[in-house]
Amino acid sequence: MTEMVFGAIPARVGDPILPRWWRTVDRWSLFAVLILFAIGLLLGLAASVPLAEKNNLPPFYYVIRQAFFGGVGLAAMLVISMFGPQQIRRIGVIGFVVSVVVVALLPVIGTDFGKGATRWLSLGFASVQPSEFLKPCFVAAMAWCMAASQEVGGPPGKSISFVITMGVVGMLVMQPDFGQGSLVLFSWCVMFFVAGAPLWLLGGVAAMTVMGGVFAYGASEHFARRIDGFLTAEIDPRTQIGYATNAIQEGGFFGVGVGEGTVKWSLPDAHTDFIIAVAAEEYGLILVLVIIALYATIVFRSLMRLLRERDPFARIAGTGLACAFGVQALINMGVAVRLLPAKGMTLPFVSYGGSSVIASGIAMGMLLALTRNRPQGEISDVLGRRH
Repeated sequence: MTEMVFGAIPARVGDPILPRWWRTVDRWSLFAVLILFAIGLLLGLAASVPLAEKNNLPPFYYVIRQAFFGGVGLAAMLVISMFGPQQIRRIGVIGFVVSVVVVALLPVIGTDFGKGATRWLSLGFASVQPSEFLKPCFVAAMAWCMAASQEVGGPPGKSISFVITMGVVGMLVMQPDFGQGSLVLFSWCVMFFVAGAPLWLLGGVAAMTVMGGVFAYGASEHFARRIDGFLTAEIDPRTQIGYATNAIQEGGFFGVGVGEGTVKWSLPDAHTDFIIAVAAEEYGLILVLVIIALYATIVFRSLMRLLRERDPFARIAGTGLACAFGVQALINMGVAVRLLPAKGMTLPFVSYGGSSVIASGIAMGMLLALTRNRPQGEISDVLGRRH
């Protein structure tokens, strides 16, 4: 009866989990993620060696750690991608509550590692950046609120999500972490628009964001210094932006050669925030275009699959996750070429960082799960039967 009403079912419910998952998952996006991670390890072989030598560690210490954390992140991605929307919602809500509590406690139990921002939780053997895990869980939780508001007699989920979002952004700004706060706010705006928000309300949020930026510029020396450095016409060659810009120019189309780059010896964050500068210098514009194409493939294919989705939660959450993933990559690369102020944001699956790669794996697992072809999953089947 279901097939008669809703059309063909792309996956048979009685099938084993793995065959059903393989037929329904977006394999192009899956392969793109694996290639990005492989590129990250390749670049880490060059970018992290100077840091290892500086800290008197084995040459490939950070590469081995990245491979380990990346394995954990990819395993989490594969497992989570096998879940359904209801399970994704539960994971997101529970993870969001836990992440918010930890982020709220960071001023008391967190550390800044001398970087001027209390963003990390030190575990002794490793450190965790809770805001990385907050982002995908925030998207799932807020999508649940917005989807619930569309039900008959449902709660005022959109208003609730707005209040929660302002609180989360406020906590991130207090660290201070303006980059993650901006990304969270952007994700919410995208989801709010997909959920049917009026444009005037989004315009109001944009105006509030501008006023908040003006206030932060006057109240935070850290924020003002980064904005001034971005707006100045002259680039100090001894700054991170100066080193990155020079490396990108030196790389040209084909790069200076594998292992021949010099920016990794000058940039303290060459293996994290400015990994794209290492790629541009040693491998040239060709590899940079490949990386951009991989990110674009993931975002574009995800959004195209979500256009056919009937479940409001899956559609809203999937759009938020896809756009946040793409914009984070855009911000990281935009900073390196001085199109955006420095924000200290990693390049998903490519930059070094345990919290970053594991959280990216969780986010991508959620996205792959929400974009799978599921029984009765396409709205076109229903609309076609009504004509």
